[in-house]
Amino acid sequence: MTTDIQEFTSQDFTYVRHGERVMNLRLVRPAGGGPFPAVIDIHGGAWNNSGPESCQERGEVLAASGIAAAALEFRHGPERYPSSLQDINYAVRWMKANAHELDIDAARIGLTGQSSGGHLAMLAAMRPADPRYAEIALESGAEGIDAGVQCVGMLWPVINPLSRYRYARRLNAGANPPKWSGHIPECHDTYWLTEEAMAEGNPMLALERGEAVETPPAIWIQGQPDDVHDYVDTDSGQEQTEPERFAANYREAGGEIEVLYIDNDTRSSQSTFQALADFLRKHLA
Repeated sequence: MTTDIQEFTSQDFTYVRHGERVMNLRLVRPAGGGPFPAVIDIHGGAWNNSGPESCQERGEVLAASGIAAAALEFRHGPERYPSSLQDINYAVRWMKANAHELDIDAARIGLTGQSSGGHLAMLAAMRPADPRYAEIALESGAEGIDAGVQCVGMLWPVINPLSRYRYARRLNAGANPPKWSGHIPECHDTYWLTEEAMAEGNPMLALERGEAVETPPAIWIQGQPDDVHDYVDTDSGQEQTEPERFAANYREAGGEIEVLYIDNDTRSSQSTFQALADFLRKHLA
């Protein structure tokens, strides 16, 4: 069922099945005819919580700017890493293979995500050909389609799962831990299981290890002050905050990245989503 609402339409599609379990995406498209550039939007929730409904407002702003936004349902939580990356990788290929039906342009697809979703978006973009992530095969006749994307938009991502895990544990061991850190180690343990996995599935450390990764144009939109995402990794021996450290590593690897600082109190606002839309429109033109 398609519902016309002002400047966009919204439609649900089943993009993959895991046994009897159906995984859907909600595609918010600009009103009128396409094919439109498209972005897959990955929700946050510490790799355990939330769902695609949290992306709706962002999707509407993107659609008003001429970009189709697909809010993705994906495996997470106790299904563990790399299940989420497998679903995201497949979703990119599925959208390319079904571009005509979806009224999108298969040559103009990006990724975006918030918090842990920002981490997943960047990791998927950096490793589109990783055989672990690409293990779900498309239907016969579409085998040659890859999961590469044209750009990545991150909203206050947890770019370094290992440093955030250790940071939260240190805070929780103190006399007056902040409210946000209490459940974080448990969420990491549920999804990642080990610190070794947090280090391996880690965009920051992948760059510092010198991995051969893709570096499409990117933006990191970061609220300030934000102790949850904008902090110094004291184990790294560096003085840069995580946004600046990642940006420096990304540029050194040949990538183009902008770090945009905004007011944290109003970070989930239309003006923030419009800044994301402007970036995506530039690179998906």
